[in-house]
Amino acid sequence: MEIETYHTSRLQLRKFTPEVYKHIFSNYSEPEIKAIIGLEGEEQYQTLLKKHEGGMASYNRSLVFFQLVEPISKTVIGGCGLHNWFPDHRRAELGYSIDKEEFKKQGFMKEAVAFVLNYGFTQMNLHRIEALVSPNNIPSLKLVRHFGFQEEGRMHEHYFVNGKFDDSLVFGLLRQN
Repeated sequence: MEIETYHTSRLQLRKFTPEVYKHIFSNYSEPEIKAIIGLEGEEQYQTLLKKHEGGMASYNRSLVFFQLVEPISKTVIGGCGLHNWFPDHRRAELGYSIDKEEFKKQGFMKEAVAFVLNYGFTQMNLHRIEALVSPNNIPSLKLVRHFGFQEEGRMHEHYFVNGKFDDSLVFGLLRQN
């Protein structure tokens, strides 16, 4: 199975879906899976394996995830995608991370998010894309506001992170016709 790959000006974006993950986990060994997906250790592998075994998609929701690859060094620098995708309701939630410190603050995520938003609205026929952001995550707040997401509310003690509960600010972006 060939993994679909897209290109922006400075990134390769490799498209992963539940079907791609199923194929990879069914046909490759753990070391091969780590290499294909760009995992850097046993903890990352076990987390992804649990997600795979638990079912990355259900009867009414799915995901599309793009692995961000710096094309010159072929380094996997992070990911950006749409999860909690409800095709019937034409909405999904945006998620992203840059995992390598040396690639942060260079505009890579802005480039990836622009691609993913366009992909979501045009290829997935989404009407609404949501983002849940910690009020303390200033870079993410700047990013979603840059793309025109509107703050819609706060979910109190929504995530349990680093031994404490943290709020989430809810943002929404509607398709512009």
